[in-house]
Amino acid sequence: MTYKLVIPGAPVGKERARISPYCVYTPAKTKNYETLVQELFLSAHGFPMLNGEISAHIKAFYGLNKADYGKYGLSARGRKKLSGEIRPTKKPDADNIAKILLDSLNSIAYKDDSQVVRLVVEKHYSEQPRVELEIAKLEDI
Repeated sequence: MTYKLVIPGAPVGKERARISPYCVYTPAKTKNYETLVQELFLSAHGFPMLNGEISAHIKAFYGLNKADYGKYGLSARGRKKLSGEIRPTKKPDADNIAKILLDSLNSIAYKDDSQVVRLVVEKHYSEQPRVELEIAKLEDI
């Protein structure tokens, strides 16, 4: 069985832990995004707890900016972005997007993200920024 999830909004990457004089802590932006992913996944799928080897496919869709629109709609550059001729080479990095998603589903979709043995991360442009995640047992693919 394949579990699919769409997280609305711009892609977010995992931020490094911060160190204060008194403790080490996870930045609020990272905590909030992980909570969002957990809540969306639980409301859609519950606790599937996949065992064994897992495959994950992540598609991060970045929004267009004002420069991609001309006086009469999309500019030539904007059309190239939507068609896939131009792909995002900006932050957050693909590995940080994967890290925040996979970490957030620990103990919910699987025991630990170390079970993920196949990972594909793609970056695209879209007029609706979002992140799409598909996870499945490797044997089910």
